Amino acid sequence: MTRQFAVTGSAIMLIAMIVEGLFTVEVVSRNTIDRMAATTALFMDSFLSPLSDDLAAGDVLPPEERAALDGLLGRDDFRSRFPHLEIWKASGTVAYSTTPELVGRRFARPAGLDAALTGEVSARYTDLNADEHAIRGFTSRYLEIYAPVREPHTGRIVAVAEIHEVTEPLEQRLGQLRLSSWLARIGVTVLIMSGLFWIVYRGNGIIMAQQRQLGERMAEVERTSRHNRVLRERIQRASGKISELNERFLRGLGADLHDGPAQLIGLAVLKVEHVRLAETVRRREEELHALDSFLGDALREIRAISKGLILPEIEGLPLPEVVHRAARAHEQRTGTVVIVRCEDIPQPLPDAAKMCAYRFVQEGLNNAFRHAGGNGQTVTCKPEGGVLCLAVEDGGQCGRGRPAGSGSGLGLVGLRERVQSLGGTFRMSKVPDGGTRIEMTLAMTGGCQDE
Repeated sequence: MTRQFAVTGSAIMLIAMIVEGLFTVEVVSRNTIDRMAATTALFMDSFLSPLSDDLAAGDVLPPEERAALDGLLGRDDFRSRFPHLEIWKASGTVAYSTTPELVGRRFARPAGLDAALTGEVSARYTDLNADEHAIRGFTSRYLEIYAPVREPHTGRIVAVAEIHEVTEPLEQRLGQLRLSSWLARIGVTVLIMSGLFWIVYRGNGIIMAQQRQLGERMAEVERTSRHNRVLRERIQRASGKISELNERFLRGLGADLHDGPAQLIGLAVLKVEHVRLAETVRRREEELHALDSFLGDALREIRAISKGLILPEIEGLPLPEVVHRAARAHEQRTGTVVIVRCEDIPQPLPDAAKMCAYRFVQEGLNNAFRHAGGNGQTVTCKPEGGVLCLAVEDGGQCGRGRPAGSGSGLGLVGLRERVQSLGGTFRMSKVPDGGTRIEMTLAMTGGCQDE
């Protein structure tokens, strides 16, 4: 853009400068010539006006007047500047001339003569083809100045003086005027062009910077839009899978209730009939003891199932306390040891994120207990650049683990979907000592990280 403006603007400014310069130089030259003509006419009028009466009386000047005028114009200081002089009558007759053979002859009236007869002083360069100049064999162009000769009392124009002035001083002055005019014009044009170029250059820089910023913002918006589309699709998939897992979980929960507590309660109902039909006190005590055992087992199973389903009160708690509660609950339930390394979290998290963290620790520790016997159970929680990193790790197989009740019932698949539904990521990997590590990352500002 700047280069285009420099080329186009320079061409336009150059053409405008040339056109305006030619016009201005022509006006200045014309004004200079007219001013010089007026000055010369005023100077000549001082010694031509006394001849007005003789010029009014006849077509030519008397011989004595011509001789006196020849003596005046023959001086070196006059001749060097005004080499020729003619006095014209309105009829085109030459009443006086520094060239004697022209006196009394009639020629075609020059254009300057007609203008002077109207009272106007005019100047023009010599027409070398005019008859009066052809007779004298003019080869040099003079500046012809036509000035009216008036009667002193009436102001009537009785003749016109044609004064030939050498052009060298005039040309030198005009050359100086033209040179100074062009130099001033070039300087002003360069100054204007430089100012405009600087303004355009600076404006172009600002526009380019804004375009780059706009492009970066558009690219960022496009990346965010694509990211949001991915998240939306991920959330939709996660929601569908969660619904499916929820149905599966409900069916499993129903099966657990039916096959566990419901069977035990059914046996207890049968024992009630046995108690009623018991024939001896001893038999009744035996049946009551069995009934108490069945109901106690059913109650314990119901409590175990409920304990895995119900979350502790975590509203208002910081995330480190939520993680410690999940670890302590697992220790109480399994009798194992859990190492917790949890750093301070600089900002509060929504309850959905804290519930997800609790279930993540709960399910991770349950799997560590089932598959690694609770060996090397470690929970790590720390912020990294605005992202929450939560990991559960075990030390690998060192003996068969024991079931820890019903557990949370979520499973790793459901846990992954729960994490991804919040915009987070879920990873599962092996550690060098043979153990397993599961890790979730969740943006603490509400965003998420790509896997």
